[in-house]
Amino acid sequence: MKVVLACHGVRGDVEPCIVIGRELLRRGHDVHIVVPPNVVGFAESAGLTATPWGSDSQAMMDAQRDYWTCFFRFPWRPKELEGLGRQIGEIVTQCWTQEAFATLTSLAEGANLIIAGNGFEQFAANVAEYYDIPFVTVDFFPMRANGHVLPVLPAPLGRAVMRGYERMSWAGPVKQVEDAQRRQLGLPEANGPWPNRIAQRGALEIQAYDEAVVPGLAAEWAKWGGLRPFIGTLTLESATDVDEEVISWISSGTPPIFFGFGSVPVSSPADAIAMIGAVSAQLGERALVGGGSTDFSAISHPKHVKVVGQVNFARVFPHCRAVVHHSGAGTIAACLRSGVPQVGLWTLPDQWLRTAQLKRLRVGTGRRFSTTTAKTLLTDLRRVLTPGYLTRAREFATRMTKPAESATVAANLVEGFAHTGRVADGPGRAL
Repeated sequence: MKVVLACHGVRGDVEPCIVIGRELLRRGHDVHIVVPPNVVGFAESAGLTATPWGSDSQAMMDAQRDYWTCFFRFPWRPKELEGLGRQIGEIVTQCWTQEAFATLTSLAEGANLIIAGNGFEQFAANVAEYYDIPFVTVDFFPMRANGHVLPVLPAPLGRAVMRGYERMSWAGPVKQVEDAQRRQLGLPEANGPWPNRIAQRGALEIQAYDEAVVPGLAAEWAKWGGLRPFIGTLTLESATDVDEEVISWISSGTPPIFFGFGSVPVSSPADAIAMIGAVSAQLGERALVGGGSTDFSAISHPKHVKVVGQVNFARVFPHCRAVVHHSGAGTIAACLRSGVPQVGLWTLPDQWLRTAQLKRLRVGTGRRFSTTTAKTLLTDLRRVLTPGYLTRAREFATRMTKPAESATVAANLVEGFAHTGRVADGPGRAL
C-alpha cells in the first residue's frame, strides 16, 4: 500500500512518524514523508523518501519560546505579548502557503492512508478528507481534552480548560490558513476545532507513550473503542559519532549528571554553562552537557564538565546519576526507560504538563527554565538524588514498553486500519 506521512516541527516532533514510516518501509510498503526543510536530512538518514513542505521549523520553535517565556514570566505586558503573538501568526501564514498544501495534496494522490505527526495535523486531515482515505494521528503526549494532565484542577474543569485551549488554538491565523486550504480543496467550511473533527471522522489516534505515564487516562478514553491505543514511545535510538567517546569518559570517573536542552536553544549558552559548572561542583558531581540546538562550542567550561552535541540517550542515560532536560517527550521517555531521576526545566505549555506528570509519578521534579537559578537547580537536584527518587525511577522503568515493540504494534495498527478503517478491539469507521 501507499502511505504518506505528514509532519512538522523539530527533530523530536517528527521522529515518532519516522519510526512508523521506517517499519512500514521494511514491510514492503510504498512510504513517503513530508517534513520541514531543516528536517529532511534526518528523515532521509532513516531511509525514507522525504519531501520538504512548509518552512524551517526552528523559526517557529524560537518564536514560541519567546512568546511563552513572556506569557508565564511577564503576563502584565499585553503589548509585548500581542507583538510576539503576531510574529507567530506571520510565521504560520508564511509557512503554510498554497505551494505547501499542493505538495501534500499531490503526494497523497492514490495513497491508501495518511499519517500525521503532532504539529499542524489539521492540514493533513483535510487532505485525507478530500481523498476520503483513512487518517491516523501520532501523539507523543495526551493533547486531546482529558481530565488527567492539568495539575491541581478537578477532572471536569481540566477537561473544559483543554477544550477551551483547542478553540483558542483554532482561532486567528491557524483557522484562516485552514479555511483557505479547505476552499482550495473544495471542502465545506470547518465548523469547529480540528481535534473534534478528527475524532468524529473516526481517525486512529495513536498514543505514542505508555499508559502508565498518565494513570487513569485509558479508562477515560475507553469510550473511543480502541481508536486511541497506548503503544509506548516511538524512537529510533540512533547511535551517534560521539557515543563511544562519551561512554569512555563516563567510565573514567563517577557517573555524571546529564544536562540537555533539546530543540529549544537557551538564550545565553555562557550563563547556562556557568550555572551547570557551579552547581555540579557544589554537589561534587561531574556534568555531561548535550547541546542539542544550542551551540556551546565557543564556551569555555571547567574540567569536571564535558560538552558534546547529540548523543544516543538510550546508551548514555543508564550510566548517569540524573538527567536535567527541557521536558521534551522523547527525552522524558528515555529517562523513564533508563530508570534515572530527572529535573524538567520547561519553556512551552506541553513541556510544563509533562513536568507536572513527573512530579505526580514522583520520579522527578522541575520548574520554568526562565526562572531557574543556580540555587533552585541545586535544590531540585538534591531532591531527585535522594534514594527514594532513584528507587521509584528504577521501578517505573520496568513498566515501560521497549521501543522496538512500540514500532511493531504501531505498524500493525496502521496496516489493519488502512485495510478496514477499523481497529481490532473497536468500531472505527467502516470505509
